[in-house]
Amino acid sequence: MLALENHTVSRALSAEAGLALAAAERPDAIIVDMRMPLMGGLEFLRHLRADPDLQMLPVGIVTGDYFLSDDVMAELDRLGAHIRHKPVFIQDLAALADELLGKGAPEA
Repeated sequence: MLALENHTVSRALSAEAGLALAAAERPDAIIVDMRMPLMGGLEFLRHLRADPDLQMLPVGIVTGDYFLSDDVMAELDRLGAHIRHKPVFIQDLAALADELLGKGAPEA
């Protein structure tokens, strides 16, 4: 969907592959799902923030979980994640990408 909105997109089929791709390509921003096999979005974000070269990358996390615990929400906030809840339509995803890239106003 983001490629249709003129964003350059790289894709990974797993969180581990995504971390390796981020290290190799140094993207301007990353968007991940909260629930992924083997390593979820929060764990992905923890690994990303532990890497000095990647820790400042803007990250968006998309989730179908509307009731995340206060502890999880606090950690996501502390780690700098921008959260969006599913369903995410193309305009929502494009707005998130623009926000992560500093092109849009943050959500109120």
